[in-house]
Amino acid sequence: MNHQIKDFQIYPGEHCGSVAMRGLLDYYCDLKLPEAVVFGLGAGITSVFLQGPAMDPPYVLFGRTMNMEVDLGRHLGIDYREQPENDDDEAWRVVREEVLAGRPTMLTGDIFYLDYRDYKVHFPSHRFILLGFDDEAEQAFIGDRVRAEPETCSLGAIRLSRNPPAGMSTQNLWGRFHDTAVGSDLRDATASALRQCALGMLTSPPLPEGDEGSGVIGLDATRAYAESMSEIGERPDACAIASFNASCLEKFGNGGGNFRRLYAEFLTWARALDPKLVPESAPGLATFAADAWTAASAALFVASDRKGDPAPWAEAADHLRRAAEVEQDLFERIADATP
Repeated sequence: MNHQIKDFQIYPGEHCGSVAMRGLLDYYCDLKLPEAVVFGLGAGITSVFLQGPAMDPPYVLFGRTMNMEVDLGRHLGIDYREQPENDDDEAWRVVREEVLAGRPTMLTGDIFYLDYRDYKVHFPSHRFILLGFDDEAEQAFIGDRVRAEPETCSLGAIRLSRNPPAGMSTQNLWGRFHDTAVGSDLRDATASALRQCALGMLTSPPLPEGDEGSGVIGLDATRAYAESMSEIGERPDACAIASFNASCLEKFGNGGGNFRRLYAEFLTWARALDPKLVPESAPGLATFAADAWTAASAALFVASDRKGDPAPWAEAADHLRRAAEVEQDLFERIADATP
């Protein structure tokens, strides 16, 4: 059987999750929003610093929340849910049925295995939209952030990506709109998302320790990451860790500056929507923070080529401390504006 949904609009953009949700909101809810606004309404900004000997690499910082897509639905009052599926065969069957019913479906997976992307490193939790399949050719048709046209990917690659044999797995996580009604107006959704971001950044409980390691979230994560720079720089695998983290902070589909440039665009939009929601200084502060993250990434790229040189690691740490200071100011101001 060959089946493809033809009327889904793919929006190329900066970040896989916000691009995917932008298209899905348009398709299901007739809600047309810029990518940065989709990201901001999902309260996507955070810092998550993870470390552990079983991880690859053993130190990494991610700049967005794991629940951005679901939180976006919650803030907008839309019944969008995501669920994992442990059985790989059942995981394909359920999303195949969604497409046969005319429903574009959110998938997640390790981008390394997607044969149309040619990625060189493992990166879990990539978001993409299943738009169709060809059983005879053993191919799937995918909406991704890079091009406005559907991509073609082998079914085997999709299966590996969604529940990979090595590294972190999202266990065939997929998403569905159970109701397409929008229950919140944009102002209320914006206020709710701003409050969530401020609270998440300013209060930083440690993550539960798991088999692979431990983690910290929020501003404490950025500070802990900064303090780890000298320790990482002394490791024999320091160059590889630096290379991955440098790309993670700037290049891996985050819009630059560890998602902070996207967030600055959202804050500008939110201030135009209602100046009472966002302090005048907030978009500029978010941009200053983005600049600090970009500078930290550049220092880590230098560190990846200079084995045993502590200088770029120290420079990266200084930029990270500056990012934390700026974001402390930014989110305190947002918390005061949206109590």
